[in-house]
Amino acid sequence: MNSLTFNTTTIARRGLRDDVHDSILELLLRGDTEPGTRLSIDTIARQLGVSPTPVREALVQLERTGLVTREALKGYRVAPPLGAEQITELVRAREMLEGTAALLAGSSTTELLPELRAAHERHRAAGEAIMSAMDDDHDDVALSAEYYARDQDFHRVIFRHCGNRYLSEMKDNLGAQLHRLRQIVNRGVTDVQEAIGEHEAIIAAFETGDPQQAQRAMEQHIRNVLVRSLRDEQ
Repeated sequence: MNSLTFNTTTIARRGLRDDVHDSILELLLRGDTEPGTRLSIDTIARQLGVSPTPVREALVQLERTGLVTREALKGYRVAPPLGAEQITELVRAREMLEGTAALLAGSSTTELLPELRAAHERHRAAGEAIMSAMDDDHDDVALSAEYYARDQDFHRVIFRHCGNRYLSEMKDNLGAQLHRLRQIVNRGVTDVQEAIGEHEAIIAAFETGDPQQAQRAMEQHIRNVLVRSLRDEQ
């Protein structure tokens, strides 16, 4: 069974719970811990130099993502990655949800577009950092995490302007599961240029003032994500 190896340099007094969560998440996304590996709260706490409480809280959060599972009297274990059928179901759900949010947000482009363009530039910068690292034959999980965080920020802008709090809540719940897609594609982020181009197409669609064009651009983007996710899963 694999031993657990954490990067402890980011553990700080401020935001301790979040730091512990991010350290365990990084371990899971690196993909070098076998499915079924037991995640001992006490062992993780010792390795990170913290009390068991923030570790327990982090694992409760991560159970929502599907990256870890919990069995009564047996504790937490590393979950297997998504299979092709689960990937398809997850991305299809995202297509319906995000397409609807884009349609609704299309009526508030004056407020939406400046935020969306700014989020896109941050995502582009993170993508350029990934591509630069790839040119140097360097795979950095922290860069990948930053890239995906900025990608999610882009999509959250649209949900903030869709005018439906329940869609936003559904987005948050579904977003937790997206970490499991990252578990697959973190073998190497290979779609930076495609994703950036598709985000540009979404912005252009919003700029037309036609909500249906924005919906179609978003749905096409998500369908492309599905194709790439299934490709990377093989």
